[in-house]
Amino acid sequence: MHNRLQLVVAGLALVATPILSAQTASEMDAPALLKPILVIAPEEPPVGRSFSFGPSAIAPQRARTSDTAKLLTGLPGVSAYGAGGVSSLPVIRGLADERLRTTVDGMDLVASCPNHMNSPLSYIDPTAVASVEVFAGVTPVSVGGDSIGGTILVESAPPAFAESGERLVEGEMGAFYRSNGENWGGNLSATVASEQLSLNYTGAYTQADNYRAGGNFKDYDFTGRGGHTLDRDEVGSTAYEASNQSLTLAWTDGRRLLDLSYDHQDIPYEGFPNQRMEMTSDQSDQFNLGYASELAWGRLNARLYYQQTQHEMDFGDDKRFWYGPGQPPLGSGGNTALNGIPCSPIAGLRMVNGMMVGCAAGMPMETDSNNLGFRVDAEIPVGQDDLLRVGADYQRYRLDDWWSPSGAGMWPYTFDNINDGQRDRYAAFGEWELTKGRWTHLLGLRFEAVKMDAGPVSGYNLATPPTSGTGGPGNQTRDAALFNSRSRSKTDHNWDIAWLARFTPDAMQRYEIGLGQKTRSPNLYERYTWSTWQMAALMNNFVGDGNGYIGNLDLKPEVARTLSITADWHDADEQRWGLRITPYYSYVQDYIDAVQWDSATNAPRRVPVVDDFTVLKYANQSAQLYGVDLSADLLLASGTPYGAFSAQLAASYTRGKNEDTGDNLYNIMPLNATLILTQTKGRWQNALEGEFVAAKDDVSQVRNEIETDGYALLHLRSRYQTQRWTLELGVENLFDRFYDLPLGGAYVGQGTTMTIPPAPNQPQWGTAVPGPGRSLYAALSYRF
Repeated sequence: MHNRLQLVVAGLALVATPILSAQTASEMDAPALLKPILVIAPEEPPVGRSFSFGPSAIAPQRARTSDTAKLLTGLPGVSAYGAGGVSSLPVIRGLADERLRTTVDGMDLVASCPNHMNSPLSYIDPTAVASVEVFAGVTPVSVGGDSIGGTILVESAPPAFAESGERLVEGEMGAFYRSNGENWGGNLSATVASEQLSLNYTGAYTQADNYRAGGNFKDYDFTGRGGHTLDRDEVGSTAYEASNQSLTLAWTDGRRLLDLSYDHQDIPYEGFPNQRMEMTSDQSDQFNLGYASELAWGRLNARLYYQQTQHEMDFGDDKRFWYGPGQPPLGSGGNTALNGIPCSPIAGLRMVNGMMVGCAAGMPMETDSNNLGFRVDAEIPVGQDDLLRVGADYQRYRLDDWWSPSGAGMWPYTFDNINDGQRDRYAAFGEWELTKGRWTHLLGLRFEAVKMDAGPVSGYNLATPPTSGTGGPGNQTRDAALFNSRSRSKTDHNWDIAWLARFTPDAMQRYEIGLGQKTRSPNLYERYTWSTWQMAALMNNFVGDGNGYIGNLDLKPEVARTLSITADWHDADEQRWGLRITPYYSYVQDYIDAVQWDSATNAPRRVPVVDDFTVLKYANQSAQLYGVDLSADLLLASGTPYGAFSAQLAASYTRGKNEDTGDNLYNIMPLNATLILTQTKGRWQNALEGEFVAAKDDVSQVRNEIETDGYALLHLRSRYQTQRWTLELGVENLFDRFYDLPLGGAYVGQGTTMTIPPAPNQPQWGTAVPGPGRSLYAALSYRF
C-alpha cells in the first residue's frame, strides 16, 4: 500500500506530510506544537488554496479545545464567532457561517436551528480531524458553490489497509482535562484491516461546566431559578456535554476505493451565553458513501450522503423558566405560583385573586431536518500540462421548525416558525488548469439553480393557517396571513466565475492573483421566518447580538466580486525564513444586512433604537470588505545545545462597510496578530505564544453592536512525544487577563433573558461575552 501524501500549507510555508496509514501511524515524526501557522515544504500547493494542514499540525491543538472551528483560529484572516463550547462559527475575512462552504468528509452539512447552534463543524470532534483545507476569498469553482467568503474542507483519517498478506490492528486512545470549567473528556479510535478490507471505530466524549472570566464582569448573580445563583466572574450558559461516534467500512483493490460510514452525535445540552435559549438536545445521524477510482482517462469521484437531525431548545439552568403575567415571584423555584397556587404547565393558566392569568412553562422549540446530497466529479488530463475538472452537485434539504404551546401568550396551538421548508440545489461546474513555463492558470465556471419553498404558517393563537384577519399577541394573525398570501416559491440562478494565476519567477518567490465572482442564495431562516412579534423574532438569531430577526421573502442572492493578490518570499528550501502578504478587496451586491423594524406599523422604524436590543428584518444592501493578511516565519537557531528556535507571526486586518447606509458591517474582527516562539529539543517542544487584538471601535449601529477593548494574552505550551505516548501540558491566558471577545456577541447568558428591556439587576445591553480566564490543561494519548 502506498502512502497518501497531502500538501500541508499553514499560514506561510508548505510541507508535505503523510496522512496516517498503516506505515505511518506508529512512525509519525513529532508533530509541531504550534497553531497551524508554520509548515515547510518545497512543493507548491494547488492554485487557490490558502492553507492546509494535517495530523502533525492538528494534534497539538486537540488538548486545548473541543471545538473543531477553533482549530482554524490563528490562521491569517480566520477567526470564529463565539457560540457554544463545541459550536463556534468560522469566519474568513469578515464573512462567516453560511457565507462559507463547509464540508465534513465531503458532506455539505447544514445548521438546522434558528440560532445555528448545530453548526457544520460541530458534527466532528477535533480528535477525529485528520486534515483541513481552507480556501479564502477567490475560491476554485471545483470546491466552491453557494458561498461568497471561501471554503473549509475537513476530513477524518482515510481508511488504513494492511500490507499484502498481513493483518493490521492499530488505534489510539486519549484523555484530557482543562481546569477552567472543569472540562474533561476522552477519545478512542481502533482499526482492524486486511489488504482489501478496513473497519474503523472512532468515538469522543467531552463535558464542561461554565467557564470563568479573568475577573467580575457583572454586578448581579440572579438566574431566575430558585436557589441557583452564579458568581460574578462566571459566564452563564457555557456548560456543555457532547459525544460523537463513527463506524467506517472500506474496501480497495489498489485502484478503486469504496467506503461507507455511519456517524452519530448526541448533545444532551449545550449552553449559549449570547443566545436567549439553550440547546437541550441534538441528535444527528449521518450516512456517507464514497467511491474513488483511478481510470485510464483520469480519476472519478462520487459521494452520496444523508443526514437526519432532531434538535431541541429551551431555557437552560442559568435562565428563567417561568414567564407570563402570573409568573412565580423572583427567586421561587419549581412551578410555585403567587399565593401558593401552582402554575399548570399543561393549561398555562391559574387563578389569582379571582382572575385567570397565564404563565408559560419554558419555551420548547423543536427542529427536524433531512439533508440528502450527491456529488460526482472527474479529473481528466488533456495534455502534459493541462487538467480538466468537471462535476455536478445535488443537495435536497427539508426543514420543519415548530414551537409547542407552553402557556401565557404561547397558547393554545403550535407556532410554525418554518413549515415544510424546502431548499434544493442543483450545480454543475467546469475548471481548466494550465501550466505553461513559470505560469499556472486556473479558470472555472459554475452554475447553480437554488429552488426554495415553504408551507403556510400559523401562530400560537390559531390551529389553521390564516389567510386574513388580525389578532394574537404580537400581531401573529396579521403576519401569518400576509406570509400565507404571498408566493413562497423562489428559484435563483447563480453563476460563479474564478480566474487564479500563479507566477513563480524563481525558487525564492511566487506571486498569485485571484479574480472571481461568487454567489450565495439566502437560507431558509433568512427567507421564511415571518413573525414580527418581538418574542418570536428573538428566537431567530444566528449572530448572537441579542436582537430579534425577521425573514424576508423578497431577498435576492448575494453576489461577491473579489480581487486578491498574494506575494510569497522565502528561502530556496522554504525551511529557514518566509514572508507572505495578501491584500484583498470584495464588493458584495445584495449583501444580506438588516434594518430595524417596527412591529406595530410593520415597516422600518422611523426613530432607530440605540444602545439597546431591538428587532430587525433582513434586507439586501451593498457592502464592501477589504483588508490584508500577513504571515512570516524565521528559523532563529538550530543545532544549539538547547535545541532549535523559531518564530512565527500571523496578522490580519479586515474592514467591512455597508455602502447603502454608511454603517459598519457586523462582527468584523479588529486588527489582530499572533506571535509564537518555539523551542524544539529531542522529544520536547515548548512554545510561548502571544495573542494581540486591537480595540473594536468600528461597530454596526443598526444592530447596536457592543464595542470591545484591545487586549494581549500569553499562553504556554509543552509537548513530549515518543513513538506511542504523547503528553501535552499548557496554560491558556497565563496572567488571567480579563477581556471581551470581539466576536462573542452580547451577554444574555443568565436570568430573565426574554424581557426587553431587561428587569432590574438583569443582563443589560452593553455587556459583551467575556473570554475565559486562566486555564491549565493536560492531555495524554497512546497509540497502539
